[in-house]
Amino acid sequence: MQPRRPATIYPMPISEIVPYFQAAGSIAIACGLAFTAVQFRHHQRAMRVANFTKMVELQMHLREMRVRDPGLADVYRDDVRDLNSDRDIREYFFNLMQVSVYEIVWYSYREGVLPADYYHSWERRMRVIAAEPSFRKMVKGRSMKIMHDDFQKFVNELVDTTPERAAT
Repeated sequence: MQPRRPATIYPMPISEIVPYFQAAGSIAIACGLAFTAVQFRHHQRAMRVANFTKMVELQMHLREMRVRDPGLADVYRDDVRDLNSDRDIREYFFNLMQVSVYEIVWYSYREGVLPADYYHSWERRMRVIAAEPSFRKMVKGRSMKIMHDDFQKFVNELVDTTPERAAT
């Protein structure tokens, strides 16, 4: 009779187990790299939105200056081509300021950093504003300038699909 072999802790030699540990380590590293890539993409998107927001804010400050002092609007004659009074200038640039805020909301949603419910509440509010005669006059004006072409198209469609509010 053969003597019984003592039981071993490992059913297979360590040299056969090592590749499994190496594979597990490699998978963990690959998952870490994938996670880092996703985080980097989200960071880039957030930076794009932050940069866009800052540029629109700067543009809005220039518009705000014209609301406070309509005489500054004459610096660029094309900006006031169809505006005949200080009130017209103030209304025009005030509406542009409103569009600036909405442009930030629109771009943030487009980039996926703003929840849909918040964006849609803004869109409903902008439809109310788009019904106002002063807003429609601003959008249809020959000097109307929105820097982002896609947003310009969006605002034009918003006005075209929203009925004008009757004067009271």
